[in-house]
Amino acid sequence: MNVIILLLIASVSVAALFLAAFIWSVKNGQFEDDVAPAVRILFDDKPAVKREAEVKIEL
Repeated sequence: MNVIILLLIASVSVAALFLAAFIWSVKNGQFEDDVAPAVRILFDDKPAVKREAEVKIEL
């Protein structure tokens, strides 16, 4: 019986920690931009700018 009480207290404590971490992250703006990461893959990457030394080697 003591083990059940101990496990119950441990599980409620872990759940409370996860709830506190979730509330903290929501208050700090962790979940504000939920559209951009899903749409970011649809945009083309910016072309890489070659350095002058690389351009001279290729010529």
